[in-house]
Amino acid sequence: MARAMLEYTKTILSKVSFDAVLFKKELEKAVKRLLPYEIEELRLWLKRFTIQNPELSECILLLNN
Repeated sequence: MARAMLEYTKTILSKVSFDAVLFKKELEKAVKRLLPYEIEELRLWLKRFTIQNPELSECILLLNN
């Protein structure tokens, strides 16, 4: 089930990536509900994802806190 939440989060983030404010809001929600090791996986995914969407790269800072 936990893995499903991570995959769901990645799907949502992909769909809202057109709006940096909405992306940030969804990322903040994800950090609250994911487990620590899932947050680390999300951080790695986000680094790869922001290569294609550099306008979202500042959101990586949310995962560092």
